[in-house]
Amino acid sequence: MKTLHFDCFAGISGDMCLGAFVDLGVDQEALTAELRKLGLEGWKLRFEKDQRNGITGIHAVVDIEGSTGHIAHDDEYEHEHGHEHHHEHEHGHDHHHEHGQDHHHEHGHEHHHKHAHNTWKEIRGIIERSRVSEGAKKRAIAIFTAIAEAEAKVHGSTVDEVAFHEVGALDSIIDIVGTAIALDMLKPDRITCGAVELGGGTVKCAHGELPVPAPATLILVEGMPVKTGGFNKEMTTPTGAGILAASVDEFISGADGVFKILKTGYGTGTRRMEKPNFLRISLRETEKGSNSTAGPWDTEILTLMEANIDDMNAEEFGFLMERLFESGALDVTFGPCTMKKSRPGTLVSVLAPPAKLEELRLCFFTHSRSIGFRETEVTRLCLKRDIETLSGSFGEARRKTVYLGGKVLRSKIEYEDRARIAGEKGITLTEAEALIKGTP
Repeated sequence: MKTLHFDCFAGISGDMCLGAFVDLGVDQEALTAELRKLGLEGWKLRFEKDQRNGITGIHAVVDIEGSTGHIAHDDEYEHEHGHEHHHEHEHGHDHHHEHGQDHHHEHGHEHHHKHAHNTWKEIRGIIERSRVSEGAKKRAIAIFTAIAEAEAKVHGSTVDEVAFHEVGALDSIIDIVGTAIALDMLKPDRITCGAVELGGGTVKCAHGELPVPAPATLILVEGMPVKTGGFNKEMTTPTGAGILAASVDEFISGADGVFKILKTGYGTGTRRMEKPNFLRISLRETEKGSNSTAGPWDTEILTLMEANIDDMNAEEFGFLMERLFESGALDVTFGPCTMKKSRPGTLVSVLAPPAKLEELRLCFFTHSRSIGFRETEVTRLCLKRDIETLSGSFGEARRKTVYLGGKVLRSKIEYEDRARIAGEKGITLTEAEALIKGTP
């Protein structure tokens, strides 16, 4: 099984990802040609050999023509903001934006440009309308969505209201979509990552200085093994954290089993430091006989929340389940149990992702009568899957397909859509499924 592993001992940023992928063997001309399918003007992507502490890697540089990061939009996606801001790149991005506070980031390559702010709606439209491969589109949208959700949380807005000031810059769009294209070209069976260096020191803001990591980065790395203080600069940017949050199948904080290294790539940052400033990405082949949970499936660390309850009625349990799912639970189950004094009770089990744990704890205490519950760290293995929307005379229906080792294992039409169509047409569930599957 082919595994792609991120070694972020000096952090991660978008341009460092691009450099590492090209050093790993992604064809730079094919990558650039695919990026051209975005239909964006005014940029040029260069890959330069570079050295950090005696180690050779690739430095990715996005040049913006005429010092403008203009994005060519269709008429329906005109800019919703008339103001511009200044982008200044040193080790990463110096970002000045008007999202409640001006924010200064450092990250990968040197250049100066001005550009209009770009909303999530605009960027998503650009990607969806492009001729970029479907796999790369999905990865790019997932990365942008993760960043949008973090920014919305930081600024107290909704995801659709988020305007990407720094991440909406043309060079950052190239970084993110380019990374998505590289991942789609490599098509690893799974993606892993070790502990992520966030850096240290402070980030300059309009209202003073904030400690590293930046607020959005801190949200994006929730649930990941991280470390700080290895460098006295910001080492992991929101873009880099978003790439990890949306792409990594398993974060490894300790030994990660037996494997064979196939190839390694290094992507360098611009800043020269006492410690090596680069991102290392490697392709691995898992050895037979390894006791790792690695396989042609996704593996993640989750929290199992459990409580025994004997003083709630059926309606209250139903309401509790709805609220738990709304709060981010991956799964909620109820089962019978016998409690003290031989009382019949209900075992409530909730599978919680790290990023939603606090919200689910509050929900559990608020909407159940439990005064305490147990938490256990568990490993979940699940098959890779995707969902596509089918259209026809019946309207729209979603089909979920699951994969094992990159091959289709099975697919099914979502029950809710079958039930809706059966009700609308006055037919059975079986007939509804046959109608949907008969779609050309």
